[in-house]
Amino acid sequence: MADTTADTTADTTLEKANTAGSAAPAADWRSRGTARRSTHTLRLRVSATLVAVTALAVLLVPPLVQLDQQAVDLASKLLPPSWAHPFGTDDVGRDLLLRCIYGLRVSLLVGVVAALTATVIGTAVGATAGALGGWVDRLVMRLVDTLSSVPHLLLGIFIVAMFRPGVWPVVVSVAATHWLSTARIVRAEVLSLRSRPYIDAAVSGGASRWRVVLRHLLPGVLPQAGLAAVLMIPHAMWHESALSFLGLGLPTHTASLGTLIQGARGTLLAGQWWPTLFPGLFLIIPTLAIAGLAGVWRERINPRRRSELML
Repeated sequence: MADTTADTTADTTLEKANTAGSAAPAADWRSRGTARRSTHTLRLRVSATLVAVTALAVLLVPPLVQLDQQAVDLASKLLPPSWAHPFGTDDVGRDLLLRCIYGLRVSLLVGVVAALTATVIGTAVGATAGALGGWVDRLVMRLVDTLSSVPHLLLGIFIVAMFRPGVWPVVVSVAATHWLSTARIVRAEVLSLRSRPYIDAAVSGGASRWRVVLRHLLPGVLPQAGLAAVLMIPHAMWHESALSFLGLGLPTHTASLGTLIQGARGTLLAGQWWPTLFPGLFLIIPTLAIAGLAGVWRERINPRRRSELML
């Protein structure tokens, strides 16, 4: 009888230990999921706030505060940050905060227009290659591979060098060199959609090839194409800044983030750090915010990745 009681007590103790051991990983799993969701929400809020502040600054400040791009005030040359000039002044006495906002407006204009243009070109090329298939697909993708083998910056320099310095040559240069990745993404998505049952049903019902493309395939690739466009905006902004830094993009008197950084190289060596730091922050922070929003979008249109993040 005593042995039976001892066995029962041991079994009960072992069962409680197993229950506690299984409850601990479950509690840890739930705590990790909660932490990931809170981090995800925080990233979304911070990115959305930064993008909203950037949009308001570039839309409202230039109409309200006019800035003469060619003004010179040598008496205020290279003043450090102060209440009168929060970001200091540049090497000819212009307020650096206003110059950064004007430069951000130009860089965003180039980035948005170039990204949309490249997305339209890439979507059209990728959808055509994926829908037609056969020799058309092979020919188009070999063309994409050939152009991709040339460095983007080198090809962009070649295109910009054929025009006078200005905003639109930079837009053409960035758009002409950045549609290749979108074409690959859209083609892969079209090839995936072609194997879906509703596409077979549409073809069996007598729908023409172009009707299937316009009514079924294109709507299916638009979320991926839109995500590619958003992710391309920061890339285009950095590309424009690189061209302007090299002196091949915009005229030197036109404020863009690239020209501001290029003009501040000598002041940095002389110990004046603010003409380089603040344009660099105006380039880095908005691009990180846009990339953060794009990451949230990617998680929403990819249910599998979203479910993994929620665990």
